[in-house]
Amino acid sequence: MFGAGTTLATAKEFFFTYFLEPVKQIWIKDIIDILLLSLVLFFVYRLIRDSRAWKLLLGVGIIVLMAGISSIFDMSALSFVFGNIQQLGVLAILILFQPELRTALEKVGGTSITGIKSISAESRELASKSAQIEAICTAVNDLSRDKVGALIVIEKSTKLGDFIKSGVYIDAAISPYILRNIFFDKAPLHDGAVIIRDGRICAAGCFLPLSTKNDINKDLGTRHRAAIGLTEISDAIVIVVSEETGIVSIASEGNLQRNYNYSTLKQELNSFMSVAGISDTARHAMEKTHKKDKKSKKKDAADSEQ
Repeated sequence: MFGAGTTLATAKEFFFTYFLEPVKQIWIKDIIDILLLSLVLFFVYRLIRDSRAWKLLLGVGIIVLMAGISSIFDMSALSFVFGNIQQLGVLAILILFQPELRTALEKVGGTSITGIKSISAESRELASKSAQIEAICTAVNDLSRDKVGALIVIEKSTKLGDFIKSGVYIDAAISPYILRNIFFDKAPLHDGAVIIRDGRICAAGCFLPLSTKNDINKDLGTRHRAAIGLTEISDAIVIVVSEETGIVSIASEGNLQRNYNYSTLKQELNSFMSVAGISDTARHAMEKTHKKDKKSKKKDAADSEQ
């Protein structure tokens, strides 16, 4: 019994010393610190998960492991080599991970923090975006039906000025007729991409960077690789129409989703362009405006008949 009591007392002392006491010393700033570090690590994981950086990071981990082993067992030759490597380690990592670091910084820098808009501004934006999406979906549906290849980029927060310069500046309102004419197979600009900026067709015939991924379906052509490549370095949305099959695809965040029709494409664009998520107040205000317009039109029609 005495042995059991001693064991219990030792267990309690161990629990209080190594579990409760450290927990009591945790402050709110420590919790915030841990949460922020977790977010940073999660962001880094998402960044390297589907890229070549994962293999590079594995290689760096092996080098660090070998350096630790050489230090523990006092291996002079390996310690000399890895000691010199450590002096240039940070610079080497920056060079090796340059594409991934650039992508991460572009995405972080392109994230907007402020987004407060008035109800009237939201209503106008909703109407404008809905009309734009309608025009894009109509054009894509016609191009898909006729199996005409197309590449339509919708710019978001990351500016695509470098790629706009590679094409022909247009600055036209989004129209199904204009988009169909641009991608007509005899048109001079049909091979490049159309870039849409601020609700207007900014440029056509633009060249996009090809993806360097090795796991892309071999059946996909240059258009699809270009769409994936652009979304790997920006937050743009790219719509692709296959010239061979007429299949409609959407690329975003380095991923490609296929087999869209008019309805699913419209729903997806609404989601991407934040039309579906607009505030209920703005939506209600817009509905009231539409009702007033309808009543006004009916009244005008009745007056003209009289």
